[in-house]
Amino acid sequence: MFGSIMTDEWVLPRVATTNDPLRLAIFFSGSGSGMAALLDHQKNRICSHQTVVAVTDKSDADGIVKAEQRGIPVEIIPLPTKHSSKENRKLHENLIQDAIDKYQIETIILSGYMRILTDNFVKKWRGRLLNIHPSLLPNYPGAHAHRDALADGAKESGCTVHFVDTEVDAGPIIGQEKLPVYVDDDIESLSNRVKKAEHILYPAVIDALASGKITID
Repeated sequence: MFGSIMTDEWVLPRVATTNDPLRLAIFFSGSGSGMAALLDHQKNRICSHQTVVAVTDKSDADGIVKAEQRGIPVEIIPLPTKHSSKENRKLHENLIQDAIDKYQIETIILSGYMRILTDNFVKKWRGRLLNIHPSLLPNYPGAHAHRDALADGAKESGCTVHFVDTEVDAGPIIGQEKLPVYVDDDIESLSNRVKKAEHILYPAVIDALASGKITID
């Protein structure tokens, strides 16, 4: 399920322990269901990683309540709007960086975070910035993976955990989980099944990363 990252440009996080767990920040924009699954995984198991802050760009995101109910502080950082699009993005990421610096973050977990990060931010965090996508990458990247898989007549789909690179949904793949696509599937039914797989795969990959099972060849 897990692979090695074969490039000199990726700096992986330290190998953590249960006594000195890897410090995570989770970025989300919506319901936070994946975040909640990871937080429950960390609570119910002995892990070598812990979430110390959640970050969202949406002040009305449902995930805020899920994080707070689990005792996780939330940094709400909306996108600035007073400058050009480029300047707003740069300022936004500077604000995010300042916020997570306060928590001594070692790895960032994107979980339903709907903003595309700039190249500068990604390069700073390469190897310590993960995302989960609801398809078997490289198939069906982008925001409409389930729609595209069904339109293409795909026989299987699933989810992919990958390191974030400067191209969207194109970073090195760490782990995947495959699921069949049924003839009577629609976007909702496929999405619901894939989401259940995501909630198992993502914590397992993070377990592997924090314990040093993801290596650079």
